[in-house]
Amino acid sequence: MAETVNITVNGTQYSKEVEGRTLLVHFLRDTLGLTGTHVGCDTSSCGACTVHIDGKAVKSCSMLAAQADGKSITTIEGMANGDELHPLQESFREKHGLQCGFCTPGMIMTAADLLNHNPNPSETEIREALEGNICRCTGYHNIVEAIKDAAEKMAVTA
Repeated sequence: MAETVNITVNGTQYSKEVEGRTLLVHFLRDTLGLTGTHVGCDTSSCGACTVHIDGKAVKSCSMLAAQADGKSITTIEGMANGDELHPLQESFREKHGLQCGFCTPGMIMTAADLLNHNPNPSETEIREALEGNICRCTGYHNIVEAIKDAAEKMAVTA
């Protein structure tokens, strides 16, 4: 049975019909065409599908699109300001915090949530925040370095 959801995604309001069983990750990718949010495991283990809902990091494979009705969502596509990358995106590129890039959107969204709540995290706090995100390529060292670098950049502009 279809129902209408009203969702704001990256500042744009949408009113769309969805099947009750549609996961938010599939709504974002298939209905809205925002393919930066990745489907990795469908069990909320890998974190590749992480988005912000009302400012909080959420794994979009663990939530129905209908549950997001009336919410404001930010995806990886909404992190940049036009052609200007978010400091996390810049730092991931500069510090080689990605290899294949599959986990990168989820890592950046999780890191953004961390930095919103803790603008100067320790390495231990960064690693703890990333516990729900899996990277099979990098070994996490450069991801942690990228997050530390972004925290420094964001502190300068704050």
